[in-house]
Amino acid sequence: MTNHQTVSFAVEDMTCGHCARAITSAVEAAAPGAIVSVDLAIHRVTVSGAADRSAIAEAIAAEGYTPIALDAA
Repeated sequence: MTNHQTVSFAVEDMTCGHCARAITSAVEAAAPGAIVSVDLAIHRVTVSGAADRSAIAEAIAAEGYTPIALDAA
């Protein structure tokens, strides 16, 4: 059974729309069907429907950004 959850990351080096699009595309490729929400104002990426937190972090890092996992609220 796959455990789908919502995961959030602080990505302080995400500063513009290009950054947000690059991260969104990378996460969608790593977790097909996941819903990606980006808040540039607070440098946060939230992914709903993701099964693997580490795969999401690796996808963000592969784009050249520094994801910091946040505890689930």
